[in-house]
Amino acid sequence: MPHTHTSYLELIKTVREIGMLKSVAGVLNWDEHTQLPPKGTEHRATQVSLLAKIIHEKFSSAHVGHLITEMEASDLLHDPQSDAAVNVRELRRDYDRAVRVPSSLVQEISRVAVLAQSAWAEARRKSSYGDFQPFLARILDLKREEAECVGYRTCPYDALLDEYEPGETTANLNVVFASLRDKLVALIGRIGASGRKTPLDILERYYPREAQEKFARMAAMKIGFDFQAGRLDTTVHPFCSDLGPGDTRLTTRYDENYFGDAFFGVMHEAGHGLYDQGLKPEYFGTPLGEAISLGIHESQSRTWENLVGRSGVFWKHFFPLVKDAFPAALAGVSEEQWVFAANDIRPSFIRVEADEATYNLHILLRFELEQALLHEDLQAADLPGAWNEKMKQYLGIVPLDDAHGCLQDIHWSMGAIGYFPTYTLGNLYAAQFFEQAQADLGDLDRQIAAGNFAPLLAWLRKNIHSHGRRYSAGQLVKKITGKELSSEPLLKHLGKKAREWYGV
Repeated sequence: MPHTHTSYLELIKTVREIGMLKSVAGVLNWDEHTQLPPKGTEHRATQVSLLAKIIHEKFSSAHVGHLITEMEASDLLHDPQSDAAVNVRELRRDYDRAVRVPSSLVQEISRVAVLAQSAWAEARRKSSYGDFQPFLARILDLKREEAECVGYRTCPYDALLDEYEPGETTANLNVVFASLRDKLVALIGRIGASGRKTPLDILERYYPREAQEKFARMAAMKIGFDFQAGRLDTTVHPFCSDLGPGDTRLTTRYDENYFGDAFFGVMHEAGHGLYDQGLKPEYFGTPLGEAISLGIHESQSRTWENLVGRSGVFWKHFFPLVKDAFPAALAGVSEEQWVFAANDIRPSFIRVEADEATYNLHILLRFELEQALLHEDLQAADLPGAWNEKMKQYLGIVPLDDAHGCLQDIHWSMGAIGYFPTYTLGNLYAAQFFEQAQADLGDLDRQIAAGNFAPLLAWLRKNIHSHGRRYSAGQLVKKITGKELSSEPLLKHLGKKAREWYGV
């Protein structure tokens, strides 16, 4: 039926135009966090909210709905895994969600998020939660309204979680997290009781900012990030922006008295960037040109930051280079001391600086608190106290101020309620994928030690990046590993590290 083929071409043309508008919004967002002068915040909020309204109205139009419906009745979709079938299936999912939310609400969420992010950055700088509290309260009101519009079976949190991790539920995450929590707490307890202390002071020496940036760029380039199709800038809270084919932007922050902040931050964001650069450019604007979920995206950043970047074999190649880059700071430091310092495991206040073992407890804390906030079991005014209580419960430490506590993350100011659990899912996916990559690639350790990252990147491109949204996260895990998602590979990895460095 020729008309259905024409309808498909029109549908793809329309969503590609929407993709271009989203890309423009992405440029404004990147600029907001890297270049925007403080007095431009109100104007940027107006720009972004107008663009969000235009994007939403264009996509949720009756015309797009008609094209999707026409395609669903077409014989063009007889193969459910064909490009056309995948695009139509995923566009239906996105469309059904979009039409439930009024464009006025989309516009208001976008406007408030810009103002809230600016207020958050200033409140974090001053460590003054009271300055941010009214913005968080407003964000929560808007997200409750969105959840009611979208609809849910069990609890409002499910409606927001589904945006970031399609098909995932709060109930299932509670089971997943329960399988990790007690084992992680026990492991961290054994490590603490071992009496072994990492030479952490090595990372806390003076590392000049310019040298840090040069070294981090070199490492990102070495693992495969294309700086002809990307760049690296500074911001308050590191992120990666995929603005479209040929334009993937990384950001980080520098602390001249702590090497790990920028370096492992860049490795993390470069992992995201490698995924974005691995999406097929010819599919831009369509579901086949987009990442499956935030959890799968996070698996790529955690792979390069932790499973590769903190490994002993990685530093077999990079330790001579880091010594050359920072001769004063690393005088007399051995490779073993350096790798031990990079694999320090101990409770700490800041999530993005947390080690692999304690990291998921930071996520559990946020997962529980944002549910309580959204469901109004916890009021925004009471967040700092509740945060500190959970920090003591899970990590045995209490933040000295709000900047090291409930103000450390940007996500709630962005309106990203339901986002945090995807970080732990990313750790689980990463460990399971990496275990399979090791089996498939033979001597992966030898390749990494030789500074040869191309085989691993090619494996990730073939098995994950190139598929876009062809498979769900669960289907992809099963396709690649032959198994359902499990906490065992991550716990096995952490247990091996604990035995190697702490003897427990």
